[in-house]
Amino acid sequence: MRSHPFSLIVAGVSSLLVVLALGARTREAVPDRLVVLTFDDSVASHATFVAPLLQKYGFGATFFITEGFEFLVDKKHYMTWEQIKALDEAGFEIGNHTRRHTGVARQTPEQFAADVAHIEQQCEKHGISRPTTFCYPGYQTSEGAVNLLRERGYRLARAGGNRAYDPSTDEALTLPQAFDGKPESTLEQFKAAVALARDGKIAVMTFHGVPDIKHPWVNTDPEKFESYMAHLKEEGCRVVALRELEKFLPSIP
Repeated sequence: MRSHPFSLIVAGVSSLLVVLALGARTREAVPDRLVVLTFDDSVASHATFVAPLLQKYGFGATFFITEGFEFLVDKKHYMTWEQIKALDEAGFEIGNHTRRHTGVARQTPEQFAADVAHIEQQCEKHGISRPTTFCYPGYQTSEGAVNLLRERGYRLARAGGNRAYDPSTDEALTLPQAFDGKPESTLEQFKAAVALARDGKIAVMTFHGVPDIKHPWVNTDPEKFESYMAHLKEEGCRVVALRELEKFLPSIP
């Protein structure tokens, strides 16, 4: 029996809807004890101390790169692009922290776009994967910055805060941090932040230099940092780069 043309159209539409439904997957379930490590500001100790320790434990991490501060002239305290490329080759994520590390509220849209694009271009120049995650300088955010990041294909961006990230309710382009490793931070505070990683929530941890000689107000003592990493290992945490959270976001149609 020959099919009626209308029936063929209905069948075709139904098949298309199924394909679209499969493509627009739902979020994966977030496991307990999921922790993200992020490191800001291109500090030299990321390459010389942090990365080797993370490799020892088998941990992932995101290093947010900026050419701000004295990056271009002080290669004692800031990484070289060769070191940044080595981090990428070692499997760590290289994220975008803007060219000049200027708060987005103090920039025009054109200035912000240029600063974001510069780090993308530098990554391409050095054979590093194009960044898909972002960190706001000074934790300042704005609606315009979020819109620009979305237009450029960014999926996740870390801001400030003091709580766990919930992919089911939080905006992925202004996600909060659960811990900020400043000099006054303690192991007990770190443990409390790790404990937030349950019931669908993720603990995103922020560090700067370990140590950070040029910016002592955000310095993390290496011995203290080692105790933090040992606790993650003892707790059996899954420790990943920020980009790994993509699987817990809805796909883009």
